[in-house]
Amino acid sequence: MLATDNDMAPAARVVRRDIRDRRTLDLPTREGILRSDDGHAIGASWAALADAGLGRYPHRLSVGDDAEHARLAAVATRIPRAVFCLLSALHLHGLTTQPPRDVWIAMPSGSHVPRVDHLQLQIVRAFGDAYVAGIETIERGHVPLRVHGVAKTVADCFKHRNRVGLDVALEALREVRTQQKASVAELWHYAKICRVARVMHPYLTVIG
Repeated sequence: MLATDNDMAPAARVVRRDIRDRRTLDLPTREGILRSDDGHAIGASWAALADAGLGRYPHRLSVGDDAEHARLAAVATRIPRAVFCLLSALHLHGLTTQPPRDVWIAMPSGSHVPRVDHLQLQIVRAFGDAYVAGIETIERGHVPLRVHGVAKTVADCFKHRNRVGLDVALEALREVRTQQKASVAELWHYAKICRVARVMHPYLTVIG
């Protein structure tokens, strides 16, 4: 007779659970749809499903998507109006190699933000051009991810420097110029939209 989890020693149960959890991202899908119930069918823990970005709703994943892209896909599916911004946008644009602990999204002022199971959201409220300007769409695993573009993200980092840190804004600006992902003119344009032209002026003058 096969041993159950209750019959096994604690250390053995941890190993067995880890094996199941590592199988979560390899679950077979139908037409790219992966549901949390599929994970429970193999006994995957809620922690593993959370790491895979799964909640109690379906979303699309493609083979090879890493955990960070799965998290963003879960948010994009659950909150269609969300625009990835600040630290999440920096990671999407390849301006930082470390995925942020939380998912950063911009939302229209006064809009309702649904909860996303097992994910912590950092919400930035914006209106007018501060919300809609510079939105790009990145396709990852058949899920369109709406994200603020490179120059808009840098301007946002300066605008919200009290939340992300001035060091993050300065590092983002250096990386953008090093990688040549935005021109000085584009940075000036979004600095004015985000009303941080005076803040960014000394830094843009140096690099311009």
